[in-house]
Amino acid sequence: MATLYTQQTKNIYKTWFLMTMFLIVIIMLGYFISYYYNNPGILYFAIIFSVAMNILSYWYSDKIVLSMSGAKEALHDEYTELYHTVENLSITAGLPMPKIFIINDVSPNAFATGRDKEHAVVAVTTGLLRILNRTELEGVIAHELSHIGNRDILLSTVVVVLVGFISILANMFMRGGLVGGRNRKEGEGGGILIIIGIIFVILSPIVATLIQLAVSRKREFLADASGALLTRYPDGLASALQKISNANIPMKNANSATAHLYISNPFGLPAQAGGVGKKVSSLFSTHPPVEERIAALIGNREL
Repeated sequence: MATLYTQQTKNIYKTWFLMTMFLIVIIMLGYFISYYYNNPGILYFAIIFSVAMNILSYWYSDKIVLSMSGAKEALHDEYTELYHTVENLSITAGLPMPKIFIINDVSPNAFATGRDKEHAVVAVTTGLLRILNRTELEGVIAHELSHIGNRDILLSTVVVVLVGFISILANMFMRGGLVGGRNRKEGEGGGILIIIGIIFVILSPIVATLIQLAVSRKREFLADASGALLTRYPDGLASALQKISNANIPMKNANSATAHLYISNPFGLPAQAGGVGKKVSSLFSTHPPVEERIAALIGNREL
């Protein structure tokens, strides 16, 4: 019987497929807008700007995220147990020791960021350190180190940039503010193409956001599995997720742009709904339901 652990390679391939689809969407979107306004320069601008944004996010994403979250670098003498937990698990995972940051917030949460394993950061809140015991903390840290080892942070950053750029292009088109707007191609049998293109422009930001959320949820499941394999004790992470869920405290500096990076939704868990409402809520959530994550880790056993 297939389990979450057998799906890790499959999920990685699916994520790269979705990333490729994002690039195709950007090229198609740029091509249509350039055709509509009879201005090839728009397509070139779309491709060049998207590449430039990716490069910028690659080099500075960690600093941006840390600044937005209000994180400060942890001192060894003040957070000795946390430091040694990260150090020991990094050695076990075969990863360089990441920098450790602390967020002064009562909400229990954590995230990892950085462009690669040599420039990685693990950040945890003071609220997380307050409510978790050692084995639970190890589970959370192993989860975040798995994000680093799986290159999830780089993928997530690129997805965010592409989603934002698609939304910008669509918004510019709908407002009619692009250069060359008076030279639209309405003849040459292009009427149907124009209608299809407009529908595509309207729907593309919505579809891009849904794909972003899907990638984020897959990453969380994969990091849960990898973290459990790293500690050889899935109950620790499962118990930590349960405590974080029970606390359900929104973070002071919660931001929708970085929400998917955290181990748990920084805005707090939405009120439980049933039937169709629950499915819709799950669809637009950056994280899979906690009960599903726990069930994947320990099955139907009691914690």
